[in-house]
Amino acid sequence: MGRLEGKVSIVTGAGSGIGKAIARMFAGEGAFVVAADIAGADETAQEIGSRARSVNADVSRSEDIQAMIQAATSWQGHIDVIVNNAGVEGDQAFTADCTEANFDRVIAVNLRGAFLGMKYAIPVMISAGGGSIINVASVAGLVGFPGAPAYCASKGGMIQLTKTAALEYATSNVRVNAICPGVIQTPMVERSMGESAEARVQMEQMEPVGRIGTPEEVAALAVFLASDESSFVTGTALPVDGGLVAR
Repeated sequence: MGRLEGKVSIVTGAGSGIGKAIARMFAGEGAFVVAADIAGADETAQEIGSRARSVNADVSRSEDIQAMIQAATSWQGHIDVIVNNAGVEGDQAFTADCTEANFDRVIAVNLRGAFLGMKYAIPVMISAGGGSIINVASVAGLVGFPGAPAYCASKGGMIQLTKTAALEYATSNVRVNAICPGVIQTPMVERSMGESAEARVQMEQMEPVGRIGTPEEVAALAVFLASDESSFVTGTALPVDGGLVAR
């Protein structure tokens, strides 16, 4: 307890899944949390209590991101951590069958959303002496997955954005890292599996450890990256995947 005592954080996509788990774990470690999402953020903030505020934000919109940053600074005066977690999976289709609309939407939320979060948080962090940026990418940014060209492109782009910004701001005390979850028990994965027991077995078999991960297992890494314990860690893309990319 207390590993993030007094740190001011923003978590996008905090209404459910990994984002909600991160927001709750951050607060449990003493952080102030601005929970942002297009739905569910109010409920997450209410569950956390007085250490949380909620913001309705579409991360693909610059004005929403700027309002989110302003909400955090108005409340606590600065920002120590931002977790760019909000994301969509998009429709499944091979590259030639992926619609332009689907590709644009996935890139807008996943990649543009992370870019905007970084663009507007970095100056605030620098003015306060530094901070930690955590981009929630995916193993799909490290290896290919047939039928998910837009998703893979967005997550691969997040990883490269992470590395570039880490180098740009290394001497400004702003650390930038990416987390690459594998198959995690989230609403996104549940939509993919549907009611099919066979699909669940296939998902479990993708993981060398033989099971699907939990949002809390991802959140635990986020706590480390947000904390001073990771002061010499920047520019990394760290899998939380049960060994998936080691195959």
